[in-house]
Amino acid sequence: MKNRGFEVCKGFEDRDINLPIRKTKNSAGYDFEAAEEIVVHSIWKSVFENIKSIIKGEKADLSFKPTLVKTGIKSYFNEDEVLILANRSSNPAKKGLILANSIGVIDSDYYGNEDNDGNIMFAFYNVFPFDITIKKHETVGQGFFQKFLIVDNDNTLNTNETRKGGFGSTN
Repeated sequence: MKNRGFEVCKGFEDRDINLPIRKTKNSAGYDFEAAEEIVVHSIWKSVFENIKSIIKGEKADLSFKPTLVKTGIKSYFNEDEVLILANRSSNPAKKGLILANSIGVIDSDYYGNEDNDGNIMFAFYNVFPFDITIKKHETVGQGFFQKFLIVDNDNTLNTNETRKGGFGSTN
């Protein structure tokens, strides 16, 4: 019987993806790597573009969307567990990368969903004044498995619903 683990997502099988590992025997988290090279654009470029638009009397685009860094990894684990994603401690100081959602919460029913097969992604903002390139196989964050508790009078809304995607898919 399998309890928890990692697998390569559909579409990433032949793309040289490394499964997350703990780097030392006392590491709490599993290190995740980027599945591909990606540029995380500076939020300041958008800010300055908006200022130029406003000065010209044009409409500004105030939607700052984070860059989703794919790992090509999905994770299976027990229904009473969650996989918490956290930033690398060095990312903010060395690369200006902060997680848009502070932490990531991966529920057990995210595994294998029909939208993206459960591809675990890290959502980053780049607060440096220049773009940052994340290379393939570069460690981008960590994952921690945790048990969670439910209240006595739990009233789960969608016990028969099947998850179709991630990032806001449960409204």
